[in-house]
Amino acid sequence: MDKPKVVLGVSGGIAAYKACELLRRLTESGHEVRVVPTASALHFVGAATWSALSGHPVSTEVWDDVHEVPHVRTGQHADLVVVAPATADMLAKAAHGLADDLLTNTLLTARCPVVFAPAMHTEMWEHPATRDNVATLRARGAVVIEPAVGRLTGVDTGKGRLPDPGEIFEVCRRVLARGVTVPDLRGRHVVISAGGTREPLDPVRFLGNRSSGKQGYALARTAAARGARVTLIAANSALPDPAGVDLVSVGTAVELREAVLRAAADADAVVMAAAVADFRPAAYAAGKIKKKDGQEPEPVTLVRNPDILAEISGDRVRSGQVIVGFAAETDDVLANGRAKLKRKGCDLLVVNEVGEHKTFGRDESEAVVLGADGSETPVAYGPKETLAETVWDLVAERLG
Repeated sequence: MDKPKVVLGVSGGIAAYKACELLRRLTESGHEVRVVPTASALHFVGAATWSALSGHPVSTEVWDDVHEVPHVRTGQHADLVVVAPATADMLAKAAHGLADDLLTNTLLTARCPVVFAPAMHTEMWEHPATRDNVATLRARGAVVIEPAVGRLTGVDTGKGRLPDPGEIFEVCRRVLARGVTVPDLRGRHVVISAGGTREPLDPVRFLGNRSSGKQGYALARTAAARGARVTLIAANSALPDPAGVDLVSVGTAVELREAVLRAAADADAVVMAAAVADFRPAAYAAGKIKKKDGQEPEPVTLVRNPDILAEISGDRVRSGQVIVGFAAETDDVLANGRAKLKRKGCDLLVVNEVGEHKTFGRDESEAVVLGADGSETPVAYGPKETLAETVWDLVAERLG
């Protein structure tokens, strides 16, 4: 079979050097990659580097090899175009259809999925002109992933950092796998909770669970690749930040509830994949609880945590909002799942069997997605991203 053809556009930002890692991941995973840098990008990484890593000659001009009509052919033959980094200038040119070099010509002629990975200073990203350009590109079907928060050039820190190249690669891989030019979640805001809450008992101990956050992170990555604006509320996960999401870190069930209620105010869909503790200690010990020779420990009194899924399902802040819950069961899985679906009032409930060596911490899962309309969608054992795709398929159907 022919290798998938990817055009890697590189615009003139300091983050251009990170695109070398993205290029390596694309080529090593079996993609044929042609690098199309802007003239400014070559000030940061030279043409010889791009040629050596891609195995193809590099040009920035439409006048090179004109008999091959590169300004047309490059975009026509691509299965994916990804621009990383995409500067504010490049986003503006793409939004307004300018075509003054080979990369901008390629973007105009491409009829395949297009992914932009922005990188710029925070003030540039937040400027109304940039926001309008991003909105325009997304409305046309391009995937513009949110930049990361972190160290920028000099001493500056904020939102505008190029996401990790490995995470950009994951977005590209998912976009290629779907093979659709217009993402079905474009223009949608989705909120996802992930990980497991921890309820402090004393300064060194907590009540927690085995959730790693992998399923929630798979849901976030998949939603971003399908064009959604993603808010990921992560509880105690050590996983790398997915590209293209706004990450909110929390610890306890109460903190998770507050973050979910804030983010859900303008969300089209909320997926509660986090393992939220049902109970928390009634009292927090300011100092470490000590063992005392000859004495049994004092019993720990528990109180209920808020039922976040039932709360947001029963009090929806937006008409047509889709709510998805997760049910981790150890026995009578489907019977307990159906009862929970009715009790919680959500639209979909992902039910899976869990245990010490099942689901938690694994890269694979199997589940049945129950619908409030009586539907049942089984998902066979496989990668968690497969389950994530199924969940978003069902959500997209309900969003229309």
